Amino acid sequence: MRERDPLSALSLVLRSVDALRNARALYVLVGTFALAGLLVAVAESSLARDENGWWGPLQAAAALFVAFYGGNAAGMLIMDDARGQGIREVPDALRASFATAHRLLLVLILVGAAYAALGALLLGLFWLSRTSVAGPVAGPLLFGFAVPVGVLTVGLAALAAVAVVVPLAAPAVWSGAGVAQAGAHLLRIVRHRLPTVALLMAAVTLLTAGMGAIVTFVVQVGGRAIAELGVRVVGVDVPPQQLMAGLFGYGLRSLGAAGAPTGSTGHAAAALVGGGAVFALALLLPGLVYLRGTCAVFLALTDDAVRSPRP
Repeated sequence: MRERDPLSALSLVLRSVDALRNARALYVLVGTFALAGLLVAVAESSLARDENGWWGPLQAAAALFVAFYGGNAAGMLIMDDARGQGIREVPDALRASFATAHRLLLVLILVGAAYAALGALLLGLFWLSRTSVAGPVAGPLLFGFAVPVGVLTVGLAALAAVAVVVPLAAPAVWSGAGVAQAGAHLLRIVRHRLPTVALLMAAVTLLTAGMGAIVTFVVQVGGRAIAELGVRVVGVDVPPQQLMAGLFGYGLRSLGAAGAPTGSTGHAAAALVGGGAVFALALLLPGLVYLRGTCAVFLALTDDAVRSPRP
């Protein structure tokens, strides 16, 4: 496994801002977000009408299906961009997602089984430390050995889960690796580069937070100005805060809850819909940067993924 030097890896991570120019990945994420949100709303409506029906759970499952496979398709497009080998077409990414995205679930199951086995060994060591099992002398001695082993094991396992398993399992699959190969990549990273990957993921988090702050500033300032113009120029009889409620994720029901005048409901509803579109983009843009950052970290730590064929 050839690895980049830390400065080269950090440079690759910092270029994650280029993900904002990946129009295909953004298109897939927007479509996934919209379709999954629509299915969730329909599922909530079905559950409210008939608590014992099966349409609601089925529609909720469909929303999860769309979110999972659509998100993986967008991730594959982002991985293509991070590799610099040309981005595939959206239909090709969707087909690849349907064919290979289940590997991510299998990798997570495999990692979960490894964590369960590690936890069982740790519990067994503490059980053997009981006085009734090991005796009054060997029990405390064994417990004195188990304490530092347990602290380091639990702490490092938690760090590996947060810095490696959660962010890098999906990029391993998006790179075209099989289940065993992806698990081997993650294990190598944990064994050889855990401090480095933790620092790189901290850089990705800070970069994503910075992008989120920029997006929030744009939305807040632009939303406030447009709300004031809507009230003063268009004459919408709704408070500016309520007019731009869609920017913060509120739906059309918020109009009735706020007692919006009937004559202004059309304009206010239009503002909520437009604000909702901006809200979705405000969520997705930092998400694009984060996903590109995780792909960059994975590619910086393993050369096998760069050479592996596309799924």
